[in-house]
Amino acid sequence: MVIGPRSALFAPQPNLGLIIIDEEHEWTYKQEDKSPRYHARDVAIKLAELSGATVILGSATPDVDSFHRAQLGQYQLLELKERITPHGYSPLPEVNIVDLKEELKAGNTSMFSRSLLSVMKEALVQGEQIILFLNRRGTATFVRCRRCGFVFRCPRCSIALTYHSTERKLVCHRCHYALPVPRNCPNCLDSCLRFLGIGTQRVEDEVKRFFPQATVLRWDRDVITKKYAHEELLRTFRERKADILIGTQMVAKGLDLPWVTLAGIINADTGLNFPDFRAGERTFQLLCQVAGRAGRGVKAGRVIVQTYSPENYAVQAAAKHDYVGFYNQEINYRQQYSYPPFSRFIRLVYTYTNDKLCQEEAERVSSLLLGEKREKMPDWNLIGPIPAFASRVRGRYRWQIIIRGSNPAQALLNIALPQGWTVDVDPVGMV
Repeated sequence: MVIGPRSALFAPQPNLGLIIIDEEHEWTYKQEDKSPRYHARDVAIKLAELSGATVILGSATPDVDSFHRAQLGQYQLLELKERITPHGYSPLPEVNIVDLKEELKAGNTSMFSRSLLSVMKEALVQGEQIILFLNRRGTATFVRCRRCGFVFRCPRCSIALTYHSTERKLVCHRCHYALPVPRNCPNCLDSCLRFLGIGTQRVEDEVKRFFPQATVLRWDRDVITKKYAHEELLRTFRERKADILIGTQMVAKGLDLPWVTLAGIINADTGLNFPDFRAGERTFQLLCQVAGRAGRGVKAGRVIVQTYSPENYAVQAAAKHDYVGFYNQEINYRQQYSYPPFSRFIRLVYTYTNDKLCQEEAERVSSLLLGEKREKMPDWNLIGPIPAFASRVRGRYRWQIIIRGSNPAQALLNIALPQGWTVDVDPVGMV
């Protein structure tokens, strides 16, 4: 038996009989940062086809593409209707949605809604544990001058610097550039700097202010820097040496913590409005995963979802633990706009140190592709060229072209791409 990450698929097993891809919906199964840009799920299915093995794709919130194949009969669908824990059958927790717009109307400007604070107090009084989820690190997501509007940005990347109060630094989450927090705005020299947005450090500070008697742990990439730090933190929480665990998507994974009766989602909107057609799917999956951490012991669980978009179909379906309802709406949107699984994408990204030349090269390749399309009238079309979501990373500008169609690879048969281009077939993200 071989147990490991995506690269474990390449272990030499001469008599392979079974491959299990756990949490098959996870986008980290796709290797995006370097070639070959393969998806472990696709590799597993091809490997099983060549070796005669069986593949099990396990997930409580399957990838929409995988579930669609199951609906078509290409995969065999096996359902587990009940949640089973080491303690036996465990009902799914009750989920309440809180509209943060209504909280503001009521005069509550805290990151915690009144209902979340109330159930947190109740859980702590009864000696129960709490998980709070926010998929943003740091204390403030950006720092802006109140006088002139200047925003501190990374000089090498096209993103705002995040304020980390522990280190008293502004940090780029792309290239790790950092600088001490200045006292004055470099543009107008005014000292009125505003720290806006929230991250897990800010949540930790606020929890300690509201509940000074509680022991709080934070679990994100800024805290987990040493070997075995994950295990030590989890052991501390499992042994009930802490009351509240605050974290990013690490806390959403398959943790079995029987004393956790409350899961609070600070802001369900952080990934909902990304310029990516999978944003709704990923939000639904994360909300369901976090909700699944509550009530896995003897006591029933509760979940509070705070959002500015309570009517959103992904939030509503997650609150009802209704995967099929979510899938039916999502698959209709995908079909309407010809997104996967009703088409395939190839993402071409060109990076260069000069923005104008980067744009010109992207437009040149786009013209070649359009020439191919006019000549052969194939079943594909182009989106772009456009700047990538992070248009500059580590000093290099990025422009992208999306080829969409039933067989988009045919678009590149007669196109020679020079150095600087990357080709990602079936990308898991558009940003």
